[in-house]
Amino acid sequence: QVQLSESGGDSVQPGGSLTLSCVGSRVTDTSTKCMAWFRQAPGKEREGVATINWDGTTTYSDAVRGRFTISQNDAEKTLYLEMRSLKPEDTSIYSCAASSGPCLTDYYGGGYYITSKMESSGKGTLVTVSS
Repeated sequence: QVQLSESGGDSVQPGGSLTLSCVGSRVTDTSTKCMAWFRQAPGKEREGVATINWDGTTTYSDAVRGRFTISQNDAEKTLYLEMRSLKPEDTSIYSCAASSGPCLTDYYGGGYYITSKMESSGKGTLVTVSS
């Protein structure tokens, strides 16, 4: 059984929108307390994008706050990342991840860090923003 699998990546123009989906057994597993989206651009380290806790609370990196929305639909057993006003710097492979612990995040040095131990992660879906 696939634990996590992403879809929805595509090529879009700057200013465009996309919604990514993440499905799999970990999305609605009762042991899952935190779901998150990460991204990794070519030649760069993976970075946290957003988290959603079991109680619905969310956090975002400064780079995407106000443009991206993380949500979870238990009936559809799907985690979403709605992305608007996309920029070329959003070009990355986006992956979802799950943790059996609460979402833990830190903001320091201008960065946003998801420090929860993620036991499961998907392979990712490519988002390309280019004119």
